[in-house]
Amino acid sequence: MIHRTHRIAIAPSGFKESLSAAAVAEAIAVGVRRVIPDADLDLIPLVDGGEGTAEALALAGGGRLVPVTATGPVGEPVASHFALLGGPGPLTAVVEMAAVAGLALVPPGLRHPGATTTYGVGELIRAALDAGARRILVGCGDSGTSDGGAGALQALGARLTDRHGRELRRGGGALHELERIDPSGLDPRLARTELLVACNPYNVLCGKRGVARVFGPQKGATPAEVELLSAGLERLADVLARDLAPAFTPATGVPVDLRTAPGTGASGGLGAGLAAVGARLLPRYDVLLDGLDLDARLARADFVITAEGALDHQTVRGKIPAEVARRAHASGVPVLVLAGTIGPGAQDVRAVGVDAYSSILPAPMTLVEAIGRSGEFLADATERAMRIMALGTRLAPLAAA
Repeated sequence: MIHRTHRIAIAPSGFKESLSAAAVAEAIAVGVRRVIPDADLDLIPLVDGGEGTAEALALAGGGRLVPVTATGPVGEPVASHFALLGGPGPLTAVVEMAAVAGLALVPPGLRHPGATTTYGVGELIRAALDAGARRILVGCGDSGTSDGGAGALQALGARLTDRHGRELRRGGGALHELERIDPSGLDPRLARTELLVACNPYNVLCGKRGVARVFGPQKGATPAEVELLSAGLERLADVLARDLAPAFTPATGVPVDLRTAPGTGASGGLGAGLAAVGARLLPRYDVLLDGLDLDARLARADFVITAEGALDHQTVRGKIPAEVARRAHASGVPVLVLAGTIGPGAQDVRAVGVDAYSSILPAPMTLVEAIGRSGEFLADATERAMRIMALGTRLAPLAAA
């Protein structure tokens, strides 16, 4: 019926707090097969460092998940995990910050980023070190925190104190009181471990595009709290640069600018905190897509479908649909994006190679219903899109005549 789209690559992200990337890909495949039963589908579920990253990389790399109970973002214990990967070379662990400090772990009534902590991220890193890992990849995304990685540093043994020498309370709301960081108690194994942070390079710690202002409201911060968080992260950057960063100068000899370097704002500033103890901040797709042969798989397709929960002005700033579109566009392959919601700035995705986009919601409804039925809506929206494409191919000969 539409033979030129028989080879279809399905390369979505997950829908946060709803479906994993694999579940999204399967739902889209259901919709495609309703219209083209014999379609040659290549399912390529993608992760961006957020929810599902550890599991996805463990599956792809012949590894396994290691369960851990750690401190969650609101200070209560949560069931979490990290991954140990297979393969040659030093034992590699994947720490997914969303698995211990993600927004999904913060109850709606407690979404105050000034109080949430990355302490559990540090605990997962220590657990990975205990398991023998000598290379640790930290996936950033879907965070519920804005503490600049201060909690992770505390869990790793650093002391963050105020002007009275008292240990700073957890959460970004206390950072404006920070006076000193004592690194003497830091886990010594960090110096012998390659620490990599897979992050969105568009996210920076401070300034007009700093994470407090860009993401604080999304995490529940009021305008006044945003300003407090912003001031606290500015203070943290100063103290990190003075007390920690000089001891962990990169091999290049050029220290990272903790205020504005790409990725320092990842996961509410976790990137900056870890960079101060020697972590390398890497563009997430350079790390997370390694081994997927994504460019070649997209180039073989006649058509690409990708998806994410919300399509808006942030999509072009390093989200999966934009990355997929950019790569597919390089091979001249058309791209459709399906999204849970369409927000301001969504039209910007056309500039990076998206040919069409559509919301999957059939009618106005509550967020709870939309999340609960997202798999169903994805399949139905895909079917509608494929039938419109089929109609277009039938009309094309008439237009040519």
